[in-house]
Amino acid sequence: MSTNRRVVIAVFPDVDLLDVTGPAEVFALANRETGGAAGYRVQLAGPEGGPVRTPAGVRLLCDLAFADVDGVLDTLLVPGAVDLHPDGPVARVDPEVVAWVKGTAPLARRIASVCVGAHVLAAAGLLDGRTATTHWSTAAQLAADHPAVTVDPDPIFVRCGQVWTGAGISACMDLALALVAEDLGEEVALAVARQLVMYLKRQGGQSQFSVPLSRPPATRRDIDELRSYIAEHVDADLSTAALAARMCLSERHFARVFRQETGTTPGAYVEAARVEAARRLLEGTDQPLDQVAGACGFGSVETLHRALRKQTGTTPAAYRRRFRTAG
Repeated sequence: MSTNRRVVIAVFPDVDLLDVTGPAEVFALANRETGGAAGYRVQLAGPEGGPVRTPAGVRLLCDLAFADVDGVLDTLLVPGAVDLHPDGPVARVDPEVVAWVKGTAPLARRIASVCVGAHVLAAAGLLDGRTATTHWSTAAQLAADHPAVTVDPDPIFVRCGQVWTGAGISACMDLALALVAEDLGEEVALAVARQLVMYLKRQGGQSQFSVPLSRPPATRRDIDELRSYIAEHVDADLSTAALAARMCLSERHFARVFRQETGTTPGAYVEAARVEAARRLLEGTDQPLDQVAGACGFGSVETLHRALRKQTGTTPAAYRRRFRTAG
């Protein structure tokens, strides 16, 4: 029997298009994968109803005006918009949208923001005393404007009670998949991810930037190829000597070239790649810590513990308790 899961997405001029259509597509596919049993019903609500422009040049058509939204909501989803300034993007915080979100939030079982929509939730007082994330480019603005909010700019999404906040752009899909997993289980969420041909269903604790993406492309193709090799073989011998031999360079020359191209040492880069791999296993599996350490090339739980604490400020067990979402 179908469950009525009413999802209302706030839309307003210059809202980011994917922040709206990405989650809507996830919920639609969840309906399809369950033969309609998921019961998601998505509605777009705007200040006045009617069409709403987006920076992509595509207009969205509202189902409702803000004033017409009443009754019980399963999920209130708030995307964002930015204004471009010389110093970078600035999250737009429209008082009308903030007032409506503040008044509508009590009607919803849960509330979620996508990208810079977190600034709207914060302005509505919904993030006070909570940990939240947003797009990395406006995280400093969120922290400065709302000191009562603990801003973590790294994860792709954060859940704090009934309030979820997501990072930018494509992370809206990961957030929506996590909402589906909460409602219907991990198996349905993974089926939706497969339909979307997503590389993998990322868990919330993963960084907005993977280790390769956090560094600019190298000018040397062989260094970029080596970075790919490291990411795919974290359990291999990735000592400076072994990597230098793979590059057919002396250790000293290799270390100098690698640092020049990546801005970090080979050892630090390898450790970051291994920590990223460990985070994925801690989030998505129940493997014992010794297996996680071995699979990621740390060799021992103690080494895993030291590396994870250095890069994330927490222990493997605490990290898993916070970010484990798979069934």
